[in-house]
Amino acid sequence: MSNEVLTIKDVARILRLAEKTVYSMAKRGELPAFKVRGQWRIRRLDFDAWMDGKSRGTRGGEQGGER
Repeated sequence: MSNEVLTIKDVARILRLAEKTVYSMAKRGELPAFKVRGQWRIRRLDFDAWMDGKSRGTRGGEQGGER
């Protein structure tokens, strides 16, 4: 099990998005992110699960959502 924690910069690099975009996604709750002393962080396990859900086409926490 990995205890790795990602930063906004890490996630932006992985998703190939601007940091500002990833920050906005975190702020709106679109990413499984949390703040530590005012800075956004994402646990690697949560991020990987989020990515898996996106690749499977789930929406709003539903499994097997319509495409």
